[in-house]
Amino acid sequence: MSQTSSRLHPAWIVVAVTFFALLASAGLRSAPGVMMMPLELHFGWDRATISAGAALGILLYGLVGPFAAALMMSVGIKRTMLAGLALMAVATFASRWMTEPWHYVLSWGVVSGVGSGAVASVLGAAVVNRWFATRQGLVMGLLSASTATGSLIFLPVLAWLSQGGAWKPVALAVSLACVALIPLVALFVPERPESRGVRRFGESADTPPAPPMKQAATPWLAIEALMRASRQPMFWLLAGSFFVCGLTTNGLVGTHMIAFCGDHGIAPVAAAGVLSMMGFFDLFGTTASGWLTDRYDPRRLLAVYYGLRGLSLVALPFIDFGAVSLTIFAVFYGLDWIATVPPTVKLANSTFGERDGPIVFGWIFVAHQIGASTAAFGAGVIRETAGTYTPAFMIAGLFGVLAAFVFMAGFGRARPEPCPSFS
Repeated sequence: MSQTSSRLHPAWIVVAVTFFALLASAGLRSAPGVMMMPLELHFGWDRATISAGAALGILLYGLVGPFAAALMMSVGIKRTMLAGLALMAVATFASRWMTEPWHYVLSWGVVSGVGSGAVASVLGAAVVNRWFATRQGLVMGLLSASTATGSLIFLPVLAWLSQGGAWKPVALAVSLACVALIPLVALFVPERPESRGVRRFGESADTPPAPPMKQAATPWLAIEALMRASRQPMFWLLAGSFFVCGLTTNGLVGTHMIAFCGDHGIAPVAAAGVLSMMGFFDLFGTTASGWLTDRYDPRRLLAVYYGLRGLSLVALPFIDFGAVSLTIFAVFYGLDWIATVPPTVKLANSTFGERDGPIVFGWIFVAHQIGASTAAFGAGVIRETAGTYTPAFMIAGLFGVLAAFVFMAGFGRARPEPCPSFS
């Protein structure tokens, strides 16, 4: 097989389609933040109940990840993506007829959580390892930035659709976006580079092929990979720090920022604009993080990212929530929104090897979503009982500062050797 330089490498087409699939998944997971107040007004459900459904969806979004990674090794990346998109489309479309809290938990919590979990960060890690021999950090940064782009594109539109307390148009818009991606994945995502007659991007012609796996890839491989990884301190370092990452991003800010702004008299559309501004700047922050990850020690980068994020969350409750203050926060926080993903993926892949790396990152992402679901539910309870979100943002910010100190203290100081990519 020869790698032709005169035409676009198929890897970039796969990345483009994967980017949009991840974008739709991120848009789905951000929709409950827009729907929170409309559901509260329409059904009379309290905020803690609505937060519980959102928290369950966030948790499953992460918990499915390692099993999805194992499925990608057995049934293939394309089939896993198609199944995930179909589940997301069905769940969100069916939710338009919900009347009870358990309907919301089932549709936006359970079914859409499983579907979006198959189209999550672990998908990006698998695509990068299978299709790229070089520029892995940069491409992972681009794919991670799709979460921010999901907020950038979806939130203002969804907030506009929810004006006047409407929530059904939000569910329909998310469902149609997922349906539209199904034919794109079916047509433009080949399973492996070999099926297009090329090598991985950046792979030299004399590179020996990857050795065949000695064990069939099944979902049970996810459990076995977890058992192997749990014996290494690096796993607990990355899982613990990613718990904090989830606690300080989509669980708290992604789910409750619009409602927090509403407590200060800011309309949902304007509050969604703040989140979309964060998403816009995270496009640059996370892509730059991928570029930096290819060049610098990822532990030092993580120390900086968590420290800056924690301090910004501690400061947020004490600003005046004027246009200038919120803009400054959105820019500063947005640059750091999910910049932690590329260095975390690099540490996971380089520590746990070509077979286990993507699956172990899936388990690390589970910790991220446990942190996110904790924040999504906990912040709702704090708001319901204390009447303010301030303690929730203070607690999350302090956890961010703590994570920065852990990396600064030199945990996992030994620099892992680069490992072969998963293919």
